[in-house]
Amino acid sequence: MVGVVGGTKPALPPADDRDPDTTPGAAPVGTLMVQDIGGRRWAERRERAAEERRVTLALREAILPEPGASIDLPYARIAVRYVPAGRASSLGGDWYDAAPLPDGRMFLAVGDVSGHGLPAIAEMAQLRHALLGLSMTGACPGRLLTWLNTLVLTRLDDTTATAVCGHFDPATRLFTWAQAGHPAPILVRRGGARQLGAPRGVVLGATSSLPYGVADVRLEPGDLLLMFTDGLVERRSRDIGAGVSLIVEAAVATGLGTAGADLDAGLDRLLEAIGGPNPEDDTCLLAVAVTGEGPRHP
Repeated sequence: MVGVVGGTKPALPPADDRDPDTTPGAAPVGTLMVQDIGGRRWAERRERAAEERRVTLALREAILPEPGASIDLPYARIAVRYVPAGRASSLGGDWYDAAPLPDGRMFLAVGDVSGHGLPAIAEMAQLRHALLGLSMTGACPGRLLTWLNTLVLTRLDDTTATAVCGHFDPATRLFTWAQAGHPAPILVRRGGARQLGAPRGVVLGATSSLPYGVADVRLEPGDLLLMFTDGLVERRSRDIGAGVSLIVEAAVATGLGTAGADLDAGLDRLLEAIGGPNPEDDTCLLAVAVTGEGPRHP
């Protein structure tokens, strides 16, 4: 019961003057302010993420060769596909290289630095350039990875990376290679495909006490060699082994490596057949199609 003073009931305030926080059906002012601030912060985070993605992609493009470019040689054709991760936060440190050596061999490499974003891109640049420089010594792939491992252990704190690299000698068609915790290449030959048996090799940055083994395979005219990062074969819904099996099956089903087939179109079909871009990781694929016997040393 409302008390009465002086015999008169207190007048109620006009409806327009009532506190909005108590108006039925209206959101409290404090809630609206919080929502507005939260919306602005969310928009700012999206803008920052988009800007970081633009910077990261620009840096990658400045560091890596043109990912859609092909290299035509008298004895082979080399094509590359690099597909960025579907999510901005998942852009990683995948890289590749294909460079002629002074002695006439071709140096081929694919690697992946742990982590994502600009730090991974910066470390990728260091490893890629270091390995390319070391390759000019002509040392065997196992020795190259040993040197690269020393660099990671001594100069890149809390960093790990994987890599596969090798030399293709056009005079003998011998591909000599080594790997550091990385998926082995896939060989497509005469309508079939298989993953090569990997020599021993631990992840770069893990330990200095284990050596890197070396393996070799003699390629034939018409062969296709696929070197790739784990983003091509691994998904949240499947492990690397299942992904490799899928690539092997897709390489055969899409006619990849068939005589006279368009290599670039074949790689595009392969990527489509395995489900397209990986939303959580970069994908790097380097393909070497052996087209002839190659030059002969005198």
